[in-house]
Amino acid sequence: MGNRDAEALQPNRLETLNGLLEILDDSKPLDQIGSSAAALGVPEPDSALLMTLTQTCQSQLLSIVEPSPYTQLIVPLICQQEPVAVLVLHKQGSTVWAEEEIRLIESVAEQAALAISQAKLYQRIQAQTEQMRAELAVARQIQTNLLRQTFPDLETVKIQAYCFPAREIGGDFFEIYVHPQGDIWLAVGDVSGKGVPAALFMASAISLLRRELAQETSPAPNIVMQNLNHSLSDNLVNSNCFITLILARYTPTTRELIYANAGHIYPLVWSQRQLEKERQTVGVVSVEPTYLKTRGVPLGILPVWKAAAGQLTLQSGDVLLLTSDGITEAALESSTQARTMLQQAGLWQLISQQRGGLNLKDLLSVIQMKTQVQEDDQTILSLEVL
Repeated sequence: MGNRDAEALQPNRLETLNGLLEILDDSKPLDQIGSSAAALGVPEPDSALLMTLTQTCQSQLLSIVEPSPYTQLIVPLICQQEPVAVLVLHKQGSTVWAEEEIRLIESVAEQAALAISQAKLYQRIQAQTEQMRAELAVARQIQTNLLRQTFPDLETVKIQAYCFPAREIGGDFFEIYVHPQGDIWLAVGDVSGKGVPAALFMASAISLLRRELAQETSPAPNIVMQNLNHSLSDNLVNSNCFITLILARYTPTTRELIYANAGHIYPLVWSQRQLEKERQTVGVVSVEPTYLKTRGVPLGILPVWKAAAGQLTLQSGDVLLLTSDGITEAALESSTQARTMLQQAGLWQLISQQRGGLNLKDLLSVIQMKTQVQEDDQTILSLEVL
């Protein structure tokens, strides 16, 4: 081919390629190809012919004479043996399509089919993701509503509690319940794992716990644990899950605290008045918390839960603190060393540095500020005897 022939052919090739790209941008699924053709001024191809082309995966070249001559090239866009669109190109007049032009168009059509298929897959994934986010937002609100939104205003004690899931929903929970006989029940639980499975067990555990606590006669904490384990054990074992739970009953008239622990972190008890007095007079805090170490196995480990209940008497100014492991296992950032777990010793150090009394909201703010990523649900609850 001489230079003159090449120069004559080049504009036609560019015109064909430009037309191809423009039409690819407006390609439609097979059932919508008629509307696309009309919008582009392209004669609508026969629907039966389109079905045949998508089944055979072969391009079709048609020559039309009336009312005005043109040639029409129909190329099915196939990806993984599934039609994703049909490309229709036409040339006015009697100019024929060169074989190399058709091969070029078919080659580009293969890439376009893959791109369109991937784009549709991305759109489906995005739609499913948005739907999942919306559903999780509703689930988070429902789970939040399961927890106590308001706390009892009591003259004898001050109660604080917060729960922050690591994801949209989580397995941590707390409960505050004042029995008609006057006993104050406190609980913090942690379902193993995260996400939806843990959240479902969390909801079940709260419902069963409230049923147990609402009995006419205030039960013993270790008996409540046994009943909870009996109700939840089969489902927990089948799901390979367990629940750690600390449950305490405080009687304001006698200031007696009875608790049962199912594999949960040790509760802390200390004198807030003595702590603040030392800080004001000495400047150095020597007060150490008491760890309540009576404990049994988590719920769902054994068919029958057995453990003794712990008992002590609180004094005015004493604080009982219950937390989940999302607090004590928080990985704190440091400019001088690698990330380290807070642990209960570090938690006590932060508490002893607080001024103006115990404030769980401020305490959590300090922990979250020192933590780059919250890796686990964080729950904390306190009872201060007034």
